[in-house]
Order: sequence, then C-alpha cells, then structure tokens
Amino acid sequence: MSEAHSSGEVLIGDSGRPERLRLDRANRHGLVAGATGTGKTVTLQILAQGLSDAGVPVFAADVKGDLSGVAAPGEPGEKMLARARSMNLDLLPRAAPTVFWDLFGDKGHPIRATVSEVGPLLISRMLELNDVQEGVLSVVFRAADDQGLLLLDLKDLQAALTFAAENAADLGARYGNVSTATLATIQRKLLVLEDQGGANLFGEPALDLSDLMRRDADGRGYVNILAADRLIASPRLYATFLLWLMSELFEVLPEVGDVDKPRLAFFFDEAHLLFRDAPKSLLEKIEQVVRLIRSKGVGIYFVTQNPADIPDAVLGQLGNRIQHALRAYTPADQKGLRAAANSFRTNPEFSTADAIQALGVGEALVSVLDEKGAPTVVQRTLIRPPASRLGPLSPGERAGVMAASPVKGVYDAAIDRESAFEVLKVRAIARSGGESARDAPAPRTPTRTRAPSGGRDRQTLTETFAKQFLRTLAAAAGREILRGVLGGMRRR
Repeated sequence: MSEAHSSGEVLIGDSGRPERLRLDRANRHGLVAGATGTGKTVTLQILAQGLSDAGVPVFAADVKGDLSGVAAPGEPGEKMLARARSMNLDLLPRAAPTVFWDLFGDKGHPIRATVSEVGPLLISRMLELNDVQEGVLSVVFRAADDQGLLLLDLKDLQAALTFAAENAADLGARYGNVSTATLATIQRKLLVLEDQGGANLFGEPALDLSDLMRRDADGRGYVNILAADRLIASPRLYATFLLWLMSELFEVLPEVGDVDKPRLAFFFDEAHLLFRDAPKSLLEKIEQVVRLIRSKGVGIYFVTQNPADIPDAVLGQLGNRIQHALRAYTPADQKGLRAAANSFRTNPEFSTADAIQALGVGEALVSVLDEKGAPTVVQRTLIRPPASRLGPLSPGERAGVMAASPVKGVYDAAIDRESAFEVLKVRAIARSGGESARDAPAPRTPTRTRAPSGGRDRQTLTETFAKQFLRTLAAAAGREILRGVLGGMRRR
C-alpha cells in the first residue's frame, strides 16, 4: 500500500481493507474520541500529517506536548514496522512542515488578538460573567467605539472600565443603566484573568489568519501546533481562545462551497471544555459556526474522551468518526458508551458497544463519509503507524524548528501603540490642569492595522484627543462665563 494521496484520500488504518478519509468530505467535520491512553494522540498525528501531505494546512492544540513529534522523522521500532508490513504499507520516516505557537511565547511564536477582535461576548465567557455583567461590558465596548478608543490589550480594557465608572451617569442616560458595582466586579474578574496569563492573549501584532494557511515549497500544508500544556491549566481561557479562532475563520474566510480538499483542518483537543457550563447564547453560536464553516472550506475535528461530551446539535454535524476504547465502570460511563455506540452506522458482524470496550491501544472503530456524503458502516480498524516521531521534541529540536519558521520575527516582539489607555491618560492630565495643553504629551498617530471584527475604521488618536481637548476648554470657558453672569446678577 502506497502512502501517495493522488487518490484524494488519507489513510487512517486497516480493517481488512484500507480505511481512508476522503479529502472532498474532510470539511464535513469529525470526531476522535476515546479514554486516556487509548491512542487518540497518535490518531490525531497521522491525520494531521496525512492532511499536510495532501496540501491541507492544519491547526491543532497540543495539550500534552506529544504532538510536537510530527515535526521530526519517525524512528520506527520493530512493532511499528511489523504493523506497517501487516498493512502492506511502505513506512517512510519523514517530518511534516511545522510551525509552533504558544500564547505565552515559551514554546512557540506568540499568538495574540486585540480586545476588540475578541469582543464582549467571548470576553464575558472568559470572565464567567452573568447576563447583567455581560450587558454592562457590551456598553463599555460600545462607548469606547463611539469615543474612538482603540481596545487592543487588557490595560486598554481596564482603562475603558475606569472611564465608564467615572462617567456611569452619562453612559447610563445614553446606553442604559451602568452600575459602578457591576463595573468593579468586572474589573476584579479581569485581574483574575491576568493572573491566569490572559494578558498574553491580547495585544499586537494580532494573528493574521493567512499565516495558519501556509504551504511549503513542496505544496505540503503546514501543521500549526499550539502548545497548550500550560494553557490548559486555565480551561476557560483555552476553550474561549479556540472558539474565537474558529469564529474568526468563519467571519473572515469567503464562501467556497464544495471543495476537493479543505482549506484548513482545525483540531480541537479536550473539546468538552468548550461546552462545559456554556450559556445558551454561546452554544447557539458554536452550533452556527460548526454548521456553516464547512462552506468556507474548513473542517473542524473535536477530540474528546466521550461523544457524550458534545451536544447533540453539534455531534450530528460530525460526519467522520474515529472511536477508541471506552470503559464503562459507572452508570454514567455506561450511558456514554451507549451514546457512542448509537452514533455509528451498525455493522451486523459485531456489537458496536461490545467492540468499543474490547478495543486495544492503537485500535479504533472508524466510520467516514463516502462519495455520496453518507456514513460508512463502522469497521474495527488497526490505526496505521505514523511516519513522524512518536513522542515530543526536545527543547533544542523545537528551537531549531522555530528558527526555520516562515513567521520567524513576525510575532515575536509585542507592539504597544497608542490606544485607549494612553488616550484616557492624556485626557486625565488635561482635566486635572497638572500640565498645560502645550506641555501635555501629544499622542502619536497610529499606523493602520487590521480593523477589529466590528469592521469600522476608527478616528486617529490625534483627532480624538484634539476634539476631547477642545471640548474640555469649551466646558471650562463656559463655566467661567456662567460664574461671571451669576456674579453680576448677585451684585445687582
């Protein structure tokens, strides 16, 4: 069996016949499920490399660090070679072109978004805000937008919250009730997010999505690996960041309809974190993104322990399924096992529920979409061995991959340009009279950047400052005139 992909398929394994993922059905999404230690990471690795070989860029979160081995050629032992021979497979060790990313900048290039791009709904999710608090945060975003204040990083958001607290009455009259107590609660939760490392997510240069969709000189798609072993310690931040990335892809990419192969395959590990305690509005957004993003040429693959972790409305849209072993020790486990078994098209040759419990490491039940888009009968499958390394890279090897990265130097240094924090600071100085307008530091005109998700161009900060300063002088002059008039009336 050759590893060529001229047939438009990716080899998953062997069930007595080759089990392959059709590239023209790979944007119909998928599920990789199974208990810890049953081989999900290896399955994710062979899918990522197979798609890469076929020219499909991949984005995958690496929760345990093991997936980094895709960047190095494999070193197959006798067991792996024997498995390859049993499949009549030519196992040729090779690495996939890889780019490492890391929210904290330690094990990959920093990956950032601006506060405006993420928006109040997802930031509310990160902060675990209730409906009232989410509404107030939305008012803060709207007020900042109307004031021409750029919200780029967390200190901009903190400054905007302080501005809202100082002007709560005026904002309440215009946008609806703005409670200073609610603002204080949001500020405290923002501090908790900072302590969890959330400040690393927000800022510039913001991620250009086209950098996730690169191919190398040989036409292979890059495998973009997000180092998530540290990020997963803040599960709400992890899940919300990946949801933001999915949503951005949905918003930015044009419609392409049916495609011969995906423009990008997105693997979401520990997917249950996305749905845990999610409010109805957020679940509806996730369902919408999953349902519609396939027409943008993006395939989303959820990786989790049990299909029961995924809401039915989303699970029903996952056409390609790979189920590793599950154990059913408790009533809840047994319920999950039945749900997993019932999600497959029945094979009359075996009981799906019994087979799921009997699978060994490196085995899985596989059902993929056929040429008509219908799920195939589930097959008990021996997963093929990977061509790349099993296990993580060493720090030195990772550094070597980063040194040769196509985005080296693009995101590594943060940019802190003039935004809400600086503008509001200048306004405060002008109001206090501590410096004359001549001595007050003038904001720099910012360079243009990609517009936040709202899409509207903002005023330059110089224009904003000038208008606000003139308003301040006018108000002060008005007060002096009024005092003179009142004083004259009293003297009369």
